[in-house]
Amino acid sequence: MVERTGWDRRLSVVADGKGLVGHAGAVLLRRCADRTGMTGALAKVLPSSMVAGWRDRAGVLVHLAVAIVLGASNLSEAEQLQLHHRPLFGPEASDSTARRALAALDETTLAKIGKVRARVRRHVWGLLHLRPGGFPWLTVAGKRLRGWIVIDLDATVITSASKKAGAAVTFKKTYGFHPLAARCANTTESLSMLLRPGNAGANTVADHIAVLTDALTQIPRSPAAKILIRADGAGATHGLLEHLEALNTTRRTVRYTVGWKITEDDEKAIARLPGSAWETSVHQDGSLQEGYFVAELTGLNTREGWPEGMRLIVRRVRPTRRHLKKLTAFEKKTGWRYCITATNIRHMWGVAGSGHAQFLDVLHRSHAGVEDRVRTNKAMGLDNLPSQSWEVNRGWMLAANIAADLDAWVRLLALHDIDDLAAAEPDTMRFRLYHLPARLADHARRRWLRIERTWPWATAFTTCWQRLTALPALP
Repeated sequence: MVERTGWDRRLSVVADGKGLVGHAGAVLLRRCADRTGMTGALAKVLPSSMVAGWRDRAGVLVHLAVAIVLGASNLSEAEQLQLHHRPLFGPEASDSTARRALAALDETTLAKIGKVRARVRRHVWGLLHLRPGGFPWLTVAGKRLRGWIVIDLDATVITSASKKAGAAVTFKKTYGFHPLAARCANTTESLSMLLRPGNAGANTVADHIAVLTDALTQIPRSPAAKILIRADGAGATHGLLEHLEALNTTRRTVRYTVGWKITEDDEKAIARLPGSAWETSVHQDGSLQEGYFVAELTGLNTREGWPEGMRLIVRRVRPTRRHLKKLTAFEKKTGWRYCITATNIRHMWGVAGSGHAQFLDVLHRSHAGVEDRVRTNKAMGLDNLPSQSWEVNRGWMLAANIAADLDAWVRLLALHDIDDLAAAEPDTMRFRLYHLPARLADHARRRWLRIERTWPWATAFTTCWQRLTALPALP
């Protein structure tokens, strides 16, 4: 018999290790929550007690958010992860404790937590301005939107495999929920999210206004800010656009771009455009996008009832094979596929050429990046809502939003100058940092979390810890 000489020669696998910590990146997320002031501020608005066995509700919520970042998809997995991290963070909260904590988050408590998040966010944004690269202003068509905060509104569908409170048939003919969210494009933070039944309307004005109002309270110094709000066609309603116009004050500037459903009147207006009106579109880097054209449609379409000064920018492209069945008779006749953007932008302060149709077209097209945020949010807790209870699922959604913020803050505050990590997605962060194994040891009256020195991102891990530790505390 020939003895094996492969990689598994004389290899045995046993489960008797001591002092080992998996998912060691949890220390980075918890350190971020502590140093930014999130943990302490939550402790002031959530219930506490000195009774033996009581689990601090702020700690429960923060550790649930940390577990979600690490990949937990339900309360049981979060409990198992906290049980494993007990040598680091102390006694874990059971899944039933976490469930009770989430179920107890009524409207009053949620409002208090919203104020806490806004206060912490103001502190974090202040720190971002102090970074070597400064605050992460967006760049569109090669132009830096310095001074502008960009909010993207978008809804998504969360499917459900069982009957849960609020689950219903969605417009996509699936079954589940239809939440609406507002995200900050500058920082990738989740500003506000409204849990809605699956049959909630895509263009419900009241829901859009509620989510936007909550999002604006999260923006530091929003009463005097320059804000750009982007939405798809669901935002093209009289009520929402009138509300956006009303948000403008002598101190605050609010601009918007929204998708626009093309009607026969629009097609008639497009038909009246002279050939000279069409200009070549541009890419996100400002270079010409040959074969794609944009034009100003304002003035040719005179439908009443829309805000005064609203502009319509039309874009035309050659249809692809998958679009052929959806073309209108007008599009089949012209051989072009059209889409329209509605906006109130005449000029954006500090951005040269921002009133041009080419810029406005690419500015709205960059709203498509919100789909990446939807996808990453689903990778961090929002792919499935874990409970039969509406209240628990609403609390889970809040924890997932806090998780998204913690992940963003770790990257923005401590990894902003490290290649491939500053804008890394959840899977990348988990592989390189969050799921890194380590050994917890005691030496010289201190605890040491030792990671493998040959790991390619070992220096990034320790640098992240040091930078987070050095952050000034929330005032």
